[in-house]
Amino acid sequence: MTTIDSSNILHYLDAILKHGSYTKAAKDLYVSQPYLTQLIKRIEHEIGTEILNRQTSPLQLTEAGKLYYQYLMSLEMAQEQFHKRIAHYSIRDTQTIKLGILSSLGSYLLPLFLPDFMKNYPSIKIEIQEDYSEVNEIRVLNHELDFFIGQNPETLSPNLNVVSWGPHGYYAVVTEDSPLYDINPKTLEESHANLKLLLQSPLVLTKKGSSIRRQLDHLFQKFKIKPTVILESTNIFTTLELAKKGVGIAFVPYSICMSEVPQGYRLLPLSLDLLSLDYFIAYSKNKPLSSVEQDLISLFTTDVPCMHAEHP
Repeated sequence: MTTIDSSNILHYLDAILKHGSYTKAAKDLYVSQPYLTQLIKRIEHEIGTEILNRQTSPLQLTEAGKLYYQYLMSLEMAQEQFHKRIAHYSIRDTQTIKLGILSSLGSYLLPLFLPDFMKNYPSIKIEIQEDYSEVNEIRVLNHELDFFIGQNPETLSPNLNVVSWGPHGYYAVVTEDSPLYDINPKTLEESHANLKLLLQSPLVLTKKGSSIRRQLDHLFQKFKIKPTVILESTNIFTTLELAKKGVGIAFVPYSICMSEVPQGYRLLPLSLDLLSLDYFIAYSKNKPLSSVEQDLISLFTTDVPCMHAEHP
């Protein structure tokens, strides 16, 4: 194969496919058109077949060219994985901590403790990978991540060490046009009738599969309620903002910090017996923790979720 780096070849091919001609691609790449033409010919000579169909305008990959392009992409991915893995054995001045978290979860959990950690350890590099908890769990077990943060750890692998905050609850976001707006929060715990009224209201919920949705579905079954779900979202902040606009009642965790509750709606705290969650940080049992990593876990567990007084 040609000695030119695979990433450069991909870059050249991408430019050719983008512009559909050697001339425009060469101009974009800041190389001469003859150089680019000869480079492609050299590659074709080495692999024994054409990779570009010169009979079409704009230029396109041949079937062999598509296979070659996929091969180059696989090389890029393999190189990236290699550098990630070898970094664990490399001697570096700067330590890197790789942290996995669900995107919507990270938007309100990471600001609670990560800025303090970064202030205490300015030389530590943090890499955040946002993905589903199931994916992050596998990456931690495969040593591709150092830690991952999630909620409700009951189903995690026994090969993980888990440190949690402990259970805390949810608010129901209720607008002033709801019959529940003036309700005493204590009656939600004491009166099933009021709770059922809440669950029978128009709702804006996270989609099935989320922790809060599983608990709500259990309550629907328990009280034999067919819920009126107006909208669903994968993002808890989307449900919150829609609820604030009066679309329906939403349920948000205490850890979503709001400095003040605007006029027009209130936050009704729900009993932990009804709805609760437990945030955790997990890491492989085969992973020895450095003092820095122990401090990261300590900051995670000591920065407790925000609690705010309900709107009067």
